[in-house]
Amino acid sequence: MNKLRVAGVGITAAAALTLTACGNDSGSSNNASSSSMAPSSSMSAPMTSAGATGSPDGVTTNADVFGPACSQLPQGSAPGSLDSMGPQPVASAASTNPLLTKLVAAVKATNLVDTLNSQQAITVFAPADPAFEALGDAKFKELAGKPAELAPILQYHVVGKRYDAKGLAAAGSVDTLNTAGGPVKIEGSGENMTINGAKILCGNIPTKNATVFVIDKVLTPGTNK
Repeated sequence: MNKLRVAGVGITAAAALTLTACGNDSGSSNNASSSSMAPSSSMSAPMTSAGATGSPDGVTTNADVFGPACSQLPQGSAPGSLDSMGPQPVASAASTNPLLTKLVAAVKATNLVDTLNSQQAITVFAPADPAFEALGDAKFKELAGKPAELAPILQYHVVGKRYDAKGLAAAGSVDTLNTAGGPVKIEGSGENMTINGAKILCGNIPTKNATVFVIDKVLTPGTNK
């Protein structure tokens, strides 16, 4: 995620608002090459059997997924389903998720598809489409045209270590790849967990190299310092 780290240095409050225009891409990448990332990603035992701090490597299975919007995902092996996303790296998996079309567009606009796909073990806080749509189409297009401002905001949604929900709750706060933006605060647990105040719509989604939490707001760097 070196690309993301570099982009995050000059973040400003205005850039934070611009993030709301970013999206994630469906590109595909295979290896994990970033030294700034921690554990690896695949699938493990259900969260309920992993103990108070969850899976030690943050890896989840379909049985761990929770949240009111999870029912909106396709079923079986259809594109965007849990079975379909699980074997794919995170940006490629997100590109098929019907909840994340705006985020995918933002990631494409900032050319971060391969960067995200190449990480070994990360946690992604993924704003759902309504979080971006609140800005309006005009604002979204404007921000999508400013990749230098969007990249550091996207970076604030990525943690360089893989966590499941119980691991996040135990941590209390986590640093993102945008170190200038300050830590992200975790409050509550399970269905009541919030990420910098954002509610989890569908959490613990497993992908090849990441655990994904779909959230209802775009996170603003610097607001929890």
